[in-house]
Amino acid sequence: MTHSSPPAARATAVVVVPVAIGVLVAVALGVYGRLHEPALFSVNVAGFSSPGAVKSWLATVAFVLALVQLGSALVMWGKVPGVAAPPWIGGLHRWSGRLAVLATVPVAVHCLYALGFDWSSPRTLVHSLLGCFFYGAFVTKMLLLSRPNLPGWSLPVIGGLTFSALTGLWLTASVWFFTTKGLTF
Repeated sequence: MTHSSPPAARATAVVVVPVAIGVLVAVALGVYGRLHEPALFSVNVAGFSSPGAVKSWLATVAFVLALVQLGSALVMWGKVPGVAAPPWIGGLHRWSGRLAVLATVPVAVHCLYALGFDWSSPRTLVHSLLGCFFYGAFVTKMLLLSRPNLPGWSLPVIGGLTFSALTGLWLTASVWFFTTKGLTF
């Protein structure tokens, strides 16, 4: 007689390894950010007045693309009443996500290399924690996408967590920058 685990337990087990890897990524980023001696400068782009302006605008681009991600996901999964998913919506969802993450990479590099994990104020502590969490959640989401037999709750939950983390990052950095320094480039 063979024993097999119930289908729900097997489906949940499929999620455990990607979540564990995501947690390791988040912790590794936090440890690196905390132990690395901040260089105080890393990224600047011609035409911008400061690294803070570059980071704020790139994060804003990522946030707008994350809104596209949210909207396209809701349409894809039939959560918008009266709106049928057009054939191109999946491509829009994938590419807006790719571009959003691409926009965050120079921001993350600058934050980790130039500033490190900062707990000097509640805002910077929350921002540092959210940055680590965002990349851990993103890695988890990417790993889950390739797994068969996922529980139906897993992608909406991890997608929602990824979106929430990016929203928090945008609020604690870009919105803060724009309200203290103005809408500068």
